[in-house]
Amino acid sequence: MTKPTPPVVLDVWCELQCPDCRTALADLRALRERYGDALDVQFRHFPLERHKHALAAAQAYEEAYAQGKGWPYAEAVLARVEELAERGEPLLVEVAAELGLDADELDTALIDGRHMLMVDSDEAEGRAIGVRGTPTYVIGGELLDGSKDQHGLRERIERIADSLLADRG
Repeated sequence: MTKPTPPVVLDVWCELQCPDCRTALADLRALRERYGDALDVQFRHFPLERHKHALAAAQAYEEAYAQGKGWPYAEAVLARVEELAERGEPLLVEVAAELGLDADELDTALIDGRHMLMVDSDEAEGRAIGVRGTPTYVIGGELLDGSKDQHGLRERIERIADSLLADRG
């Protein structure tokens, strides 16, 4: 019996108050559709200081992930970036309720900070490897910065993923 081929990992350094990360969702959806389980898209936190609610949103994502709906939560919050800028944490809790998550537990997680270590760890790792803005991707050891321009990034990711998958196959 052959062992299953492990997926190629695509780390996505992002934050949920970032309009550029919202734009990147189309590429991420296309990549997930094209590769399915062969590509493991990992959401990594890189809250930017200029976005007042990014840190709370990162913690809220972790609670949504713990409740089994990380990606749907990320997509729902990113769809409302401008509203998040205005409303902050109440919006994060509202989105959780809309997705059928335990909104009270998410609210409690924002208060008790139980997910701060994960968020801080992601941010520190991002800084250590050269992440400077969002979205930034890491695939096959290559850092691709989309914080200034996302043009052509999906194609570059696909070339790298195709190469990595061919080497494994």
